[in-house]
Amino acid sequence: MNADTTMTTGLQGNAFAFMKKYVTLLVLLGMIGLFAVIAPNFATPNNFIILLRQVSFTAISAVGIAFVMISGGMDLSIGAQITLTNVLTAILLARMGVPPVVAIVFCLALGTFLGTTNGYISNLLKVHPLIVTLGTMTIFKGLGYIAAGGNSISGLPESFKWLGQGYIGPIPVPVVIMGLVLLAGGFILNKTYFGRYIFALGGNEEAARLAGVNTQRMKVFVFAICGFFSAITSLLLLSRVFSGQVTTGAGMEFDCMTAAVLGGVSFKGGEGTILGLLTGVLIIGVLNNALQLLSLGDYYQMVVKGLVLLAAVGFDTWQKNHKASTSRKPATQGAVAA
Repeated sequence: MNADTTMTTGLQGNAFAFMKKYVTLLVLLGMIGLFAVIAPNFATPNNFIILLRQVSFTAISAVGIAFVMISGGMDLSIGAQITLTNVLTAILLARMGVPPVVAIVFCLALGTFLGTTNGYISNLLKVHPLIVTLGTMTIFKGLGYIAAGGNSISGLPESFKWLGQGYIGPIPVPVVIMGLVLLAGGFILNKTYFGRYIFALGGNEEAARLAGVNTQRMKVFVFAICGFFSAITSLLLLSRVFSGQVTTGAGMEFDCMTAAVLGGVSFKGGEGTILGLLTGVLIIGVLNNALQLLSLGDYYQMVVKGLVLLAAVGFDTWQKNHKASTSRKPATQGAVAA
């Protein structure tokens, strides 16, 4: 009886591990196969290049939000950060005649500062980042509208266009930058002490603190990283659209969070990989691209993405509950045997 139970538990554990590791990849491959059949012009080289360029903006910001989520936090202000940095950088370029290099440095510094502000306020008020970033989201978005006067900002220098519209060989520049950001994010999380501290902070903050990790400083750092990556996205979108828009970044936090959870980044912290994140981003990108090709409006896309987010959160919760129940079984069986 015990041998049968052990074998059954082992098989269930193996099935669970396989599902956890490959389910999002199988979903992605299934979606690509489905849309290749039903969506016109989906499975063409040109559309795949367009798809990669589209997902590059979300992927870069999603790496930043993954750092925050793995540490146990949340950042709802990432879209508003993109709006504010986008508008202010456009003002520098179009109205003040600042050289593009200086404007780029300003944008990256400002994004890092905004992210740092989120982390610092969260520590100062001892409030969950979800609440803090909900407030700063409104502030950043309002500042963006005030700075732009509610209007788009055009007249950017031609030399700035390459960043969002140029190519390196056959590959769009945003896709190359996305690849570099993903590699950097994976290296930091998996190969550095800083990455280990992020996982420790999200897994058990008190245990991390007792182990000598400066948890307050780590929280500020991860939000600063998130702000830096959002600024990169802001620059690419500004160059791509070639005008400052107060609507730039709208809804970006939703796509980033959905992609992160789809890719295995837990809402409760302590879990997540960059490869899984990329898979989640591609799922969102394939959905958006295919629905556009099928001539379904934005409202249909919102419904579909909302359902996908609910499914992803449900699967994440089920994983956590399954892991907790599995860890309790040996102790319970030992007590019964005794």
